[in-house]
Amino acid sequence: MKVELLPALTDNYMYLLIDEDTKEAAIVDPVEPQKVVDAVKKHGVKLKTVLTTHHHWDHAGGNEKLVKLMPGLTVYGGDDRVGALTQKVTHHNTFKVGSLNVKCLFTPCHTSGHICYFVTKENSTEPPAVFTGDTLFVAGCGKFFEGTADEMYKALIEVLGRLPPETRVYCGHEYTINNLKFARHVEPNNEVIQKKLAWAKEKYDNGEPTIPSTLADEFTFNPFMRVRYVK
Repeated sequence: MKVELLPALTDNYMYLLIDEDTKEAAIVDPVEPQKVVDAVKKHGVKLKTVLTTHHHWDHAGGNEKLVKLMPGLTVYGGDDRVGALTQKVTHHNTFKVGSLNVKCLFTPCHTSGHICYFVTKENSTEPPAVFTGDTLFVAGCGKFFEGTADEMYKALIEVLGRLPPETRVYCGHEYTINNLKFARHVEPNNEVIQKKLAWAKEKYDNGEPTIPSTLADEFTFNPFMRVRYVK
């Protein structure tokens, strides 16, 4: 599988997920539809699917326009508030993007209908990917707009945290530096956090994304994934 990062708005990320075997593609949270159309043309792929993590405008706000620009798209989401929704999903629903397997993970808290999308390829040695929207960020997690701390704990530790450790994490925003500054405050003696923060600042200075992370990495520097370890 190939994942193309498409920066959007101020600090958002859209993701073009491409099955290289069939040239079929899905787009995650296409808030800027024209950028999506341009990327689809650039890669010469067939866009068939929209994966919406949640209904907030900076993630789902481009759905209506995109389906007008590219009719026939299947729009997945876990919330009736998702624009242009054609297929409502819930926990462990599965479908395919070309030969890629997509599993829906229900992670309510940031919004009550938030879905993460876990993507694998059969008979492949490449690591899986998970698109986490505003549930899990690099070194952080989303605000509890419609949920509780217990729900976020379940989403991070019991759902996402049980995925394979090599799973690549593609989140909805470039919040890494500020998240790591908070992590440093929580664990001032954690050298992994200090090194990751220096790395993230260098990436930012070079105009490069800090995405993706991996779940294994998150357990070393994300305070919300480390709540069982932090004293």
